[in-house]
Amino acid sequence: MRTTTADWPEKSRDLSRLLSRAGLGDRAAFATLYERTSPHLYAVVLRINRDRGQAEDVLQEVYVNVWRAARTFDAAQSQPLTWLTSIARNRAIDSLRRAATQPQVSVNHTSDEEDSDVYDNLADPAAGPLDMLSQASDARALSHCMEGLSAQQRQSVALAFYDGLTHAEVASHLGQPLGTVKSWVRRALTALKGCLDQASVRDEQSVEAVR
Repeated sequence: MRTTTADWPEKSRDLSRLLSRAGLGDRAAFATLYERTSPHLYAVVLRINRDRGQAEDVLQEVYVNVWRAARTFDAAQSQPLTWLTSIARNRAIDSLRRAATQPQVSVNHTSDEEDSDVYDNLADPAAGPLDMLSQASDARALSHCMEGLSAQQRQSVALAFYDGLTHAEVASHLGQPLGTVKSWVRRALTALKGCLDQASVRDEQSVEAVR
């Protein structure tokens, strides 16, 4: 069931108002929007493109895009942070395609977002689960892996990753304790990483067999 803006957290309503004003050319509103959302969007970009210099350049591209497209934001379709996160993810993925590189693992995490314990600190030197979600070229493999999760895990990951909600916002949305939601997301990401790892190995084996 689609929610209305009246059901949104106050933060989302504020961002929606700022986007509307930016769409009318209000530079002060746009500056405030940047101040409030850039740490989150930078973290989104950095999870995909691990080169911090490139990530900073991508972030600037994101806000140029946002300034130009602010008037097209439709509150009936998505919450503002969801819309902004989608733009950031797409620009970050485009940057990797342009550079024809793979993201590098960074050991220095400067973000102190509440989600960092799950998203950035998994004890694995390889690409993290969110990196693999972002870059999974085989949508069928991702769909298959998502089907292996419980309904609660699928919904939690979708809200946290694709909609850009924090753990607290996901917990509020689902009406569940914060600790429960964190556990669902942590286990879901670990399971997805294992499943996507296996799919990647199978793809490599298939390519080798063709050769």
